[in-house]
Amino acid sequence: MLILAAMLPRTATAQTLTGAEAILHIQKHYATAPPPNTVDTIKAGDPSTPVTGIAVTFLDTMDVLREANRRGLNLVITHEPTFYNHLDDTAFFAADPVYREKLAFIQQHHIVVFRFHDQMHSTSPDPVAMGLVQALGWQSYMDAGSPWQLTIPRTTLLDLSRELAKKLNAPTLRVVGNPGLAITHVAIRPGAVGTQKQILALRSDEVEVLLAGEVPEWETVEYVRDASAQGHHKALILLGHEVSEEPGMKKCAEDLHAMFPTLPVTFIPAGQPTWNPDCPPVKAATGDSVK
Repeated sequence: MLILAAMLPRTATAQTLTGAEAILHIQKHYATAPPPNTVDTIKAGDPSTPVTGIAVTFLDTMDVLREANRRGLNLVITHEPTFYNHLDDTAFFAADPVYREKLAFIQQHHIVVFRFHDQMHSTSPDPVAMGLVQALGWQSYMDAGSPWQLTIPRTTLLDLSRELAKKLNAPTLRVVGNPGLAITHVAIRPGAVGTQKQILALRSDEVEVLLAGEVPEWETVEYVRDASAQGHHKALILLGHEVSEEPGMKKCAEDLHAMFPTLPVTFIPAGQPTWNPDCPPVKAATGDSVK
């Protein structure tokens, strides 16, 4: 894995832009530098490879990589890990056939994979969370002092969960709490921010429901179940990690299109990994051209 630090990029409009130069241009676009020991590194591929096009995705699944290759896009910007753990540590997978085939595909087709995670979440306001708000059409409901706390028109937990499932195409979202609970105040914590941050959001008297990506089921899930049983007006909607963060990566693709006007930039959805027996899975990695 390669962390880019001291290379000077050529103009972002050059047809011969390399993977390393394109990545540095993306990093410079965001004001906040990635934190120490960042996971924002090249996960596979040769950074000197000339870029033929950019694919942006929540997670570079095999289907996403195949679609990127089919479209001639050889720089893949992924928000989440390529190799099944946060650090993309491949020691455990060295002899694993699934890992080896995925890596071989990347190498065979001269793809460069860069993870873009820490720097996005370090930017204020968080573009990933903003993508979710925009996907829901809730921009006007944001609290000026606390943008991830929103005041929405009065509804019930059941009706809100149905609205979210429809707007986000999320048939596998899960809900904890009283279905008839009146909802006006919502907190948003996409992805897997951790139990403590989720519970801190729920402690606010101004929050009835938290929209989160995921959490271990014995943690925030059981906290909310107990809170509801005690009569507290609290609820939790787990959208799924992919559902909660993919809109932010679609917005990222739009930003990259403006940065690289001479290159094709395509958002390729990873799609939800789980499915409901009433809603069998459908191939998702067809791509949404930004240019």
